Amino acid sequence: MNAIFWPEGYIPGFCDNFASNEVIVAGLCVADIWPLLNTPSLWPTYYENAADIRFYDGKGPELAQDVRFYFTTFGFPVDAQVTEHVAPSADEPARLAWHGCSGEGEKRLDVHHAWLLEDMGGRLRILTQETQNGNPAKELAKTTPDPMINGHQAWLKGLVAAARARKA
Repeated sequence: MNAIFWPEGYIPGFCDNFASNEVIVAGLCVADIWPLLNTPSLWPTYYENAADIRFYDGKGPELAQDVRFYFTTFGFPVDAQVTEHVAPSADEPARLAWHGCSGEGEKRLDVHHAWLLEDMGGRLRILTQETQNGNPAKELAKTTPDPMINGHQAWLKGLVAAARARKA
């Protein structure tokens, strides 16, 4: 199985908080999931923790390399920029990642959120991982139950359910 590519400063274990979520399901493929993930305006239709989505510089409605966008999640307003965008192909898994930030000074949160979608011979693997730096990340890391793990698992479940509903 493939792994997430991490930029310097956001390597799990060397950051203030890390969340990793994964599902492997039968009956779906990367092509079923990609349009739902790559179109942020669809996120709120299957994930209640994403809202207020908009693009900068006249871009959108789909994500692409270096595209800047905005959304709110976990109560944070996030300015984000796509840092990795590899559409599905037969040769490699689909990859999507963005760097996002929220707040200033002591309340600044910096994140790297990455997705990997991989066809596995009749099964689909969806891996999403996020690393965070800053005081809000340090506080999130101490919270039980873990809001990042639970929130991202809800995102995965919603994504799978939305893809299955589209196929029905």
